[in-house]
Amino acid sequence: MQVPVLSNDVDVLAHTPEGQYFDRKSARIKPNDLAKIIIAMANSAGGKVAIGIEDDGTVTGFGMDRAYAPEEFEQCALMHCEPSPDVASTRIEVTNDKGQTDFVLVLNIEPSRNHVIKRKNDGEVYLRVGDKNMQLNYEQTLKLQYDKHQLVFEDEPVPDSSIDDIDHEVVDRFKRALGTTVSDEQALRSARFLTKEGLLTKAGVLLFAEHPANFLPQARVRVLRFEGNALETGRSLNIIKDRTFEGPIPKTVEGAAMFISGMLREYQYMDEHAKFQTIPEYPEFAWFEGLVNAVTHRDYSYAGEHIRISMYDDRLEILSPGKLPNTVTLENMRTTRYARNPRIAKTLVAFGWVREMNEGVQRIYNEMQAAFLHDPIYSEPNGQYVKLTLENSSTSRVLRSQDTLESHIGKDVLESLNEYEIAAVQLAYSEKKITKRNLAAKLNRSTKLASGVLHGLVDKDILSWHGSSSRDPQQYYTLNQ
Repeated sequence: MQVPVLSNDVDVLAHTPEGQYFDRKSARIKPNDLAKIIIAMANSAGGKVAIGIEDDGTVTGFGMDRAYAPEEFEQCALMHCEPSPDVASTRIEVTNDKGQTDFVLVLNIEPSRNHVIKRKNDGEVYLRVGDKNMQLNYEQTLKLQYDKHQLVFEDEPVPDSSIDDIDHEVVDRFKRALGTTVSDEQALRSARFLTKEGLLTKAGVLLFAEHPANFLPQARVRVLRFEGNALETGRSLNIIKDRTFEGPIPKTVEGAAMFISGMLREYQYMDEHAKFQTIPEYPEFAWFEGLVNAVTHRDYSYAGEHIRISMYDDRLEILSPGKLPNTVTLENMRTTRYARNPRIAKTLVAFGWVREMNEGVQRIYNEMQAAFLHDPIYSEPNGQYVKLTLENSSTSRVLRSQDTLESHIGKDVLESLNEYEIAAVQLAYSEKKITKRNLAAKLNRSTKLASGVLHGLVDKDILSWHGSSSRDPQQYYTLNQ
């Protein structure tokens, strides 16, 4: 994960890993090749290029043999890109690797607001993907053109807003993340969240306004918990928890995450040492990343639509307004990176929440697999939303995580049991013997239910009953050998 590079300190420029928002190049690079990087960053989320530093971090400056004149790089956007992107250049005085006074040229590239940038000599279009510059084909370029209006949405000023509407606590956290002590107004203005006229942009409202919904009613996250595996209506309405979170994105994410976490169940399984271990209903990273991705990449131009998180007994669904952005499809989303809302994405990167584009999606897959759960399911209902579904499948997870018990009673037998029966077998295996009261306490259910589970396991020849009569207070059950 790379935080956008704000510093022009030469040590930072020489040692920061190259990535989505940063690159460095020798002064020997051809201006037409530099144009590829400028175009890729301008078409994506912007970034910074340091010229005069080799890929390995050696500061060679412009005094080296075969170095191009710095003016050729300063005019690169104008001479080699069409239309010309917004690029600001700064010369930083340095001592080069030969001990000579020299300089490094830093180019700060703004994301293109409403145009796809092409290279003049061949019409090629590039998009920044991690530390690479991906050349787009015709269809990808066309989709980028369709999607470019999103950058306009982020940067549009919000009427009647001002610095007085911000949540200073969130802005303070933003400044700490960037390592700056400037005023709130200067920090927001420098990051393009506050216009020269003193209006917050839409991205500024979403990220930093104390009450964003006053300006953008769609800026909400609603979390619902249902009893059962489907939505019921009318008299059978089965919503048992319903809460809506509004506020600046950082606080909305934290509030919704705490609420979700408090409703998640935990399951126990027996490890290879016959000790019980506790595992959550879903891996924390998977559902939290899904939440963060929703607030980062949703289409905020969909007025009246909000993010909805629905928790059922067997799954968790995150529904985000807007189809997948730009070059991202259901088929390539694990390997393709793109930010619909680059300013929001870059800010949440600074907060430490957003992985570089698709990195987080791939890790959701990894975390679900590591927890013995099915792969996440992404879909686009009606072509107007993106939905992430996480299935908890607690029974299959328990079955797959306890090889010792499986070898004792047999895989086929174990897979035929329900959740209560598995818990009873686990308890009998670890405690050597089990009573209906033991099992009732473990299941947090009645002794009548526990008794029925135990009798069923005796009928299946998995447990043996020991006692003088059905009323024997000393009666117990053991696992058959």
